[in-house]
Amino acid sequence: MEIERALHMVGGDGNDSYATNSRLPMKAITETKPVLWKAIDGVFASLPSPAPAKIVIADLGCSSGPNTLLVVSEVIDMISIGGYSEKTELQFFLNDLPGNEFNYVFRSLQQLKQLADRKDQGSVEPPYYIAGLPGSFYTKLFPRQSVHLFHSSYALMWRSKVPEELSSGVHLNEGNIYIGKATPSHVVTLFQKFKEDLSLFLALRLEELVGSGRMVLTFLGRKSSQMLAHGDVGTMWELLAEALQILVQKGRVKEEDLTAFNLPYYAPSVDEVTELVEESGLFDIEHTDLFESSWDPHDDSNGDDDVVADCARSAENIANCSIRAVIEPLITDHFGESIVDELFEVYGPIVAKHLEKGRAMYPVIVVSLKGKLI
Repeated sequence: MEIERALHMVGGDGNDSYATNSRLPMKAITETKPVLWKAIDGVFASLPSPAPAKIVIADLGCSSGPNTLLVVSEVIDMISIGGYSEKTELQFFLNDLPGNEFNYVFRSLQQLKQLADRKDQGSVEPPYYIAGLPGSFYTKLFPRQSVHLFHSSYALMWRSKVPEELSSGVHLNEGNIYIGKATPSHVVTLFQKFKEDLSLFLALRLEELVGSGRMVLTFLGRKSSQMLAHGDVGTMWELLAEALQILVQKGRVKEEDLTAFNLPYYAPSVDEVTELVEESGLFDIEHTDLFESSWDPHDDSNGDDDVVADCARSAENIANCSIRAVIEPLITDHFGESIVDELFEVYGPIVAKHLEKGRAMYPVIVVSLKGKLI
């Protein structure tokens, strides 16, 4: 699996596109707005006086659709309302893998201007400029000490590659596409090598940050430190593996193709993240938190009632909005396009049955980091 080519959200603005089905990440951006605001305050507080002529902000794993420009809009609003220097210009870099639909993002820039025109906040909007930057955030992206603020939402749970021992077939994760109840312990250890990716990510970003710049990172995680108590964030992939197994039984998918399919994914615990950051010695942790979001992007109840009123409808939302818009390109790359519709027709009822047990929630980790001057 060539990650840089295959790992991207479903493009366009159709019914199955990420642009149409990105309400869960939007909720996360809204939830973490106070953390982002505080990080921006920290950036300006650490700058020399007078403020520099240009502030650089990078959104890593920006994808395409309304959320990409929502982050840009929020930062512009925060800087405007915060009363920072009106002479300071903002340079935004929107980063994702080359397969991302950057043209959709650029076509949407007019919407950002229209949104700004509708706002009347009694504040002066700073000049801003937006550029796309294709490339993996597990590589160097910027010149040394050139970025003041990094933001990333719903991206860092994706690894740079499938563990080599799995992709080569040295070890097998039969019946699973991620960490499931039947995953062997040595395969679990392979997925845990995400620490290598995160350590690399931290080292690269510190080199690119200006002085004591900030990072606000939001990604799916897990509540428990116990690996096999992976919870709902692992269950969603177990259910998809179950749907793929049904297609194997129907003769629509080869069993060896399912055995060879593993996700370049890892959902860490808060403890794993904080320990790794502290061990790196590169950043001070200013804030960590874990909140939960329903699998169903149209469920705004925040888990107040554990009973799902309409399991079938909620499952359809989850299958088509939460999962298909994200995972379809990886499925197509490995199994071919012909099974996609059938796969999600099978997946929906499996999810509905799971929801009969109660509402399913994603744990979401947010971390705010300050670069150390070393």
